[in-house]
Amino acid sequence: MSATESSVRVQLLGRLRAWRDGTEVALGPPKQRALLGLLAARLNEAVGSTEIIDAIWGDTVPASATGGVHTYVAGLRKALEPQRSRRESGDTIVSAGGGYTLVLPPESVDVRRFTAHLATARSPATDRDTALREFGAALALWRGEAYASVPGPFAQTERARLQELRLTAVEEWGAAMLEAGRHAELQPALADMVAKNPLRERLRWLLMLALYRSGRQAHALTVYRETHRLLTRELGIEPGPELQSLHEQILGADPDLAPAPAASGAAVAPPPGAAAPRPAQLPPGVRGFEGRTAELARLREFVTAERDRDAAEPAVVVIDGPPGVGKTMLAISAAHRLSAHFPDGQLFVDLRGFDPAAEPLDASAALASLLDTLGVSRDRIPADPSGRAALYRSVLHGRRVLIMLDDALDPDQLRPLIPGGPACVLVTSRRRLSGLVARDGAHRLPLAPLRLEESVRLLTYLIGADRVAAQREDVVRIAEMCGNLPLPLRLAAEQLTADPRMPLAELVERYTPGQARLDGLAVENDPLATLRSVFGSSYRALPAEAARLYRLLGAYGSPAVEFAEVVALAGRVPADTRRLLDVLVDNHLLEEDGDTFRFHPLLGTYAGECAVEEPEDSQRAARARVLHYQRSRGAGGGPWSNGAASGSYVR
Repeated sequence: MSATESSVRVQLLGRLRAWRDGTEVALGPPKQRALLGLLAARLNEAVGSTEIIDAIWGDTVPASATGGVHTYVAGLRKALEPQRSRRESGDTIVSAGGGYTLVLPPESVDVRRFTAHLATARSPATDRDTALREFGAALALWRGEAYASVPGPFAQTERARLQELRLTAVEEWGAAMLEAGRHAELQPALADMVAKNPLRERLRWLLMLALYRSGRQAHALTVYRETHRLLTRELGIEPGPELQSLHEQILGADPDLAPAPAASGAAVAPPPGAAAPRPAQLPPGVRGFEGRTAELARLREFVTAERDRDAAEPAVVVIDGPPGVGKTMLAISAAHRLSAHFPDGQLFVDLRGFDPAAEPLDASAALASLLDTLGVSRDRIPADPSGRAALYRSVLHGRRVLIMLDDALDPDQLRPLIPGGPACVLVTSRRRLSGLVARDGAHRLPLAPLRLEESVRLLTYLIGADRVAAQREDVVRIAEMCGNLPLPLRLAAEQLTADPRMPLAELVERYTPGQARLDGLAVENDPLATLRSVFGSSYRALPAEAARLYRLLGAYGSPAVEFAEVVALAGRVPADTRRLLDVLVDNHLLEEDGDTFRFHPLLGTYAGECAVEEPEDSQRAARARVLHYQRSRGAGGGPWSNGAASGSYVR
């Protein structure tokens, strides 16, 4: 079976992921993913059950381990071969000799491609330009730490082994780039790797030489001083002889350090006359998209007005709002409606700013993906982020393209991805991104929950009008319990469609306790469709002090709090409290209404759960401050007015 015939691909160089027929599949719980990581590392080899158990559990093997292996194998088979019946052995994961074999072409696993590119680059028969392309192709396969978040001793060992292999490859690539006279391109990539691996002397040696050859002698000497200070402080040793020798050569302006002539053919633009690809990457629209008429009209107004005003400036629109409010659904729907105005194509990038299961995508990696889509061969994509951004703008110069950047974290992640000219950029984010509006002229479109009648229409569409007709009051109650947020509404509808005989009143009863509501609004093994996970990714992205205030507000248990109460609760001066509240408001975890701050009901319930993370003594001190404030102004009736914590937002 060739690589093109194989329908399954596995990624190990980063978060462990797998695709079937180009669509990513859910790989299940951590130990099930650990099993896939082991089988993929031992591709086309039989791995015995005992070895699997040792690799996943190590020295703490439970009595149920053998049964667990069978369960995880069945789960992987279901994910990778859904068409296979339970009685069939399958073609991808094959039972063999008391163990299992993952049967795939070597090219289907990124580690195998990485080592193949590396072997070609290192071959004595490979010329310098080809070696550089092969090194670049090998290193471009990395998407973060290998086997990221995969448990077990085998994954831990592989993680360390592959990281060492990666660093060695970077060092060999760096040496080849210096030999080719491409020191200017090398500096940003080496600086990034040195920051992540500060004790790696060979990387520092390469960076010092690249800086010196670029006419930055002072910066090269600064790197040496930092290295000396770090090694003596951390390890109690001096830099190695190679670093010391290079330091002396730089001080003496040794002519042997003079740069080699720049390699010819280093241009990275597409060949002249090459047909520009017309990408069409927009995801499909979501079934049952409801409401948002005013928002769609406003989006069209932003885009068309910008296009008519000045074709030299892109139209940039930021759609922001709380988690689960439907930002991505709105942006996709708008992008499809506007696509006719952008005949040169539509690009889509998931920036994973608040993805509960993955690290945010940095701008450099996003640019590499975009350039690849736009027809730039991987060996011609610059290694440094600034070079990639410049090439990206050049490739899109004068082209009418629509670019959707989903789930953005901050302006720094976005700015390199915004081209000039007549493009349109639609951004979604859980943050307000005020800097992008103020500095870069982006339009802001805040998104609120649906209106009640829109929520009812969405539920009616998803579960059927006949079912709603006789139970309308319960439908209204479910919509209110979901806070009119599209994601919870769809999760509730999924439960009702999964059990067509369930009375809607039964779901209302299940959702009445706030905690049970969060328990029910979830899909197993899908963090993107689990409300706690979605809310949690926003909470975990908060700075420490803002997160503490969020927990204290959750412990306080009031859906609406005046600013003076928050000052007492936080135990800070008003200016500091205001700053922390601004962070919560900017992240859409709290709503501001004049001098009052309110929780969305579901976010308030989640904040109450987070309160258990706040130490008891901290909560007692906050309670005392609030009670003192209430007595000083003769107020009463607050959640802590009787001296007891509430932490409940159930409505």
